[in-house]
Amino acid sequence: MILKSPMVPALMLALSAGLAGCGSSSSAVSSGTPVSGATPRAACGPGSRPETGMQGRVSKAEHDSGRAAEGYTCNTELVGQYTVPNAIGTVGGFKVERYVDKAGHECAYYDSTLLFPTNILDANVGVNVLDMSDPTQPVLAARLVSPAMLSPHESLVVSQEAGVLAAVMGNPLFYPGIVDVYDLAEDCRSPRLRASAPVGVLGHESGMSPDGKTFFSATPMIPTLTAVDISNPVLPLPVWSGGYSSHGLSISNDGNRAYLAYGQNTGVVILDISEIQARKPNPQVREISRLDWDNRSVPQNAIPFTRNGKPYLLEIDEYSTDNPGSLGVALHGRYVGAGRIIDISDETQPKIVSNLRLEVHEPENRDAIAEDPGAMNPAGGYAGHYCNIPTRVNPDIAACSMILSGLRIFDIRDPRHPREIAYYNAPIQPRIVTVPAPASNWAMSSPAFVPERKEIWYTDGYSGFYVVRTTNGVW
Repeated sequence: MILKSPMVPALMLALSAGLAGCGSSSSAVSSGTPVSGATPRAACGPGSRPETGMQGRVSKAEHDSGRAAEGYTCNTELVGQYTVPNAIGTVGGFKVERYVDKAGHECAYYDSTLLFPTNILDANVGVNVLDMSDPTQPVLAARLVSPAMLSPHESLVVSQEAGVLAAVMGNPLFYPGIVDVYDLAEDCRSPRLRASAPVGVLGHESGMSPDGKTFFSATPMIPTLTAVDISNPVLPLPVWSGGYSSHGLSISNDGNRAYLAYGQNTGVVILDISEIQARKPNPQVREISRLDWDNRSVPQNAIPFTRNGKPYLLEIDEYSTDNPGSLGVALHGRYVGAGRIIDISDETQPKIVSNLRLEVHEPENRDAIAEDPGAMNPAGGYAGHYCNIPTRVNPDIAACSMILSGLRIFDIRDPRHPREIAYYNAPIQPRIVTVPAPASNWAMSSPAFVPERKEIWYTDGYSGFYVVRTTNGVW
């Protein structure tokens, strides 16, 4: 998420005018036309409490009737949750990560600050560490409050291979780029701070090589992408900085490719970063390709995966716009980028092959849902925010946090024909703070997965951390 205040549109338009010439480009931009229409909706089985109308909608009438307070489930059930007692501000943020340490302890990590210091009146600021030994009763084991953990924005990331957690101190534009590195491997319940150093540049989002040796500090509006060597976590060192703006980015399993969401005025940029991975002196980065699409809003992240040996990207946009393909956003704009699957078999010519969309995202439905609580929220409303997958090799599902529409789950075994199979829209509870939106769902986080138990973990900005299990054999 780039910004979360009513000044979003004006600021973004001003920045787009000032920064449109920034960045590095050496490849042509491929144009992708998404497959039209919403993804087929889920068939809800026994035990479900499904939506009654448009796919993804929580209508004003259902708020008024009290039904929205019960929440909606489709082929899902609540296993456990963690809420912060007496919270005034936000209690869930943008990332949920899972890690199991050498001794078998199972932990969850999530940021609690949508935009620091909006919850400064709470004593709950920081990254929460949950002991998940009993997923029905998550227990707060620690709270990380070093500089980057107080305001990681969207940058919290974990290397499963190395047992490393890192983030860059960030906000929409201006924070100084302090990178914190923690060791999780010995006891995930008590992360050890190994470094807190100003080695990033600005800060907003991030990426990390799967081997845990390189952390990338990223900023979507300013071309300051920076690679930081954290192979010695006590002494993080910048090894490269280049003229690329980037929202989220993902690194290939071998560390040789970076997949950038939100390159300057485009959707996805693929970079050859093999010289960074090899730690060559004065490493050079080569741009391989760019891809844009007709209804793009603001790309959030792009994750590589393979299905039956064929490579793809799972990408999702945030926000809505009245001017597809521009940096401008609109309050409940007509066009919502939502998600898509991109074929990268030829990485010089990536191609969109399918969408992950709901009926509430379709242009013809936007007027009908405009009066729903939260729909006019400047920071998202009925839009996507994050998707994630349980594995990069043959994932069966993708789970996406789609703000007012809650957690949405898709079958992606056939990447060209995904279909929705489940959802969980949390019960809507009254709250003290109703700015910038009335009480509603606020599902913003990248989810985490426990495949062996068919669990998905995510957070809602105003109601906390959820453990949700899929039912009826849909996963």
